[in-house]
Amino acid sequence: MITWKKHFLYQVDYQHWANDVLFGSLDRLDDETRNCVQGMFFGSIHHTLNHLLVGQLNWWARLKGEPAPHPLDTVLHEDWRGLKQALRQETRALQHWLEMQPEAWFEGSITYHNTQKHEFTSWVRDVLTHLMTHNAHHRGQISAVATRLGAPVPEMDFIYYKREMADHLEHLQQSRAAQP
Repeated sequence: MITWKKHFLYQVDYQHWANDVLFGSLDRLDDETRNCVQGMFFGSIHHTLNHLLVGQLNWWARLKGEPAPHPLDTVLHEDWRGLKQALRQETRALQHWLEMQPEAWFEGSITYHNTQKHEFTSWVRDVLTHLMTHNAHHRGQISAVATRLGAPVPEMDFIYYKREMADHLEHLQQSRAAQP
C-alpha cells in the first residue's frame, strides 16, 4: 500500500529528475536567450525557473509553519549555474525534510498566509499536490518557449521518470547478481 508520504517522496524525486531533464535542454541556449522576455508570466525562461525556486521555498516555509520568505517576483539568482544548483539543492533538501515527517503529518492540515496576507487552511496533501503541479505547469511553459527558441524537446513526463527508475533498478539488480 502506498501512503501519502511515499507518494510525495516519489513526487519530489520526480521534480528533481524533471528539473535536470529541463536543465539539459536549457543548457543548449545561451544566457541572452534564457534571459530574453518571451511573454511568460515571469518574462524570461530564467525568471520563470527562478519563480519555481521562490515558489518551492515559500510553500516549504508554509509547510513548516513559517511565513513565506519571498515575494513572488524575487530574483534569487541572476546567474544560470547558481539558479540550477540552488533548485537542485532545495529540491533535495525538501525531499529529505519530507522524509523526516511522520506519516500522520501528511494526513493533517496547515494554516498559512498567502502573499497578500490572507489566511487559509488546507490539507497538507493538497498543498504538496499544488507544489508539484505548479512546478510541472511552469516547466511546461519553459519547455514550450525553449523548444521554440531551438532547444531540444525535454521529455519530462512522469512515465519517463518511472521507466528510467525501473531501468536503473534492473541494472542495479543485474550488477549485484553478476558479482561473485
